[in-house]
Amino acid sequence: MLRPKYPTAPAPTGQTSPLVVPAAVVQSHHGYEVPAACGCQHSPAPATPAAPARRSVRLTPTGALGLVGGGAAAVLVVGTVLVSLLLAVAVTATSVAVCAVVLRSLLTQHRRGR
Repeated sequence: MLRPKYPTAPAPTGQTSPLVVPAAVVQSHHGYEVPAACGCQHSPAPATPAAPARRSVRLTPTGALGLVGGGAAAVLVVGTVLVSLLLAVAVTATSVAVCAVVLRSLLTQHRRGR
């Protein structure tokens, strides 16, 4: 029940089919084969400019030190921000707990009738 069923491939025949079908050749022009034109009434597509070559970035030792220093500074800043947020949450939780204890004390005193 849980065994997969693999499809069986057909037996090879030795015949291959071409991946690209060659266009019909109308005539030979100065030794070059010219493909048949389509029956559409459109202008030829404009030539697209070649993409510019990508320049590689060369990193000097000074640039590497600057990059490492900038990364370390970014880590320290993010860490400082996260610690300060955690501290703010802890202070808020402490103040809420103190308020809860004070309210509980007041309600207990009110019930006893003091």
